Amino acid sequence: MSSTLVSETNAEPLSEIQADQISRYRAAWKTAGHAWTPRASVSRSVFPIADGADMQMFGMQASGSDQLGMLPDVGASTFGRTFAAEPDKLIEQLKADPAVMSADALLIIIPTGMGVDVNVKILDNFATHVAPAFDWQPNREGPVTGYPIE
Repeated sequence: MSSTLVSETNAEPLSEIQADQISRYRAAWKTAGHAWTPRASVSRSVFPIADGADMQMFGMQASGSDQLGMLPDVGASTFGRTFAAEPDKLIEQLKADPAVMSADALLIIIPTGMGVDVNVKILDNFATHVAPAFDWQPNREGPVTGYPIE
């Protein structure tokens, strides 16, 4: 799982750093002799804007690029952008994100301080308007099964 920030900084955006991390992780896993491919996931702050209320709440949240910053005891870090747009634009942006496209799962970061109703609407908007373009299905079965522990 790679979150919306990594403790790496270079000229690349977060999405490319994470895609490289996933690739290196899977290669090292295979080199170690494991017979199956491990799962990898990334997280993104995503706010689908499906109506005027969404625009009012999240329209100003979008950030056009990642940010670099310093964390105590960690040092320089890359902080991922926030995605807030109409579903068609979000689909384009997420399809252009190499980490999202190489990961097995995308975890949506939601603002828990805004309450359950707002969070349910964000997730419903994503499931209804964005996920179908990727043929993604919600995991309603609980923990992932079928991956042997070696």
